[in-house]
Amino acid sequence: MEAIISFVSEVGFPIVVTMYLLYRIETKLDAVITSIQTLPQHLKE
Repeated sequence: MEAIISFVSEVGFPIVVTMYLLYRIETKLDAVITSIQTLPQHLKE
């Protein structure tokens, strides 16, 4: 039981940080996708 708790405490923090960074990247990727989709309209003008 102690081995599991120590494993979660060692691996838990990097997982939380990774999930946070992936969330931030996802929101930025949504903005990039929107910009790419509107690019042809801006080029026609």
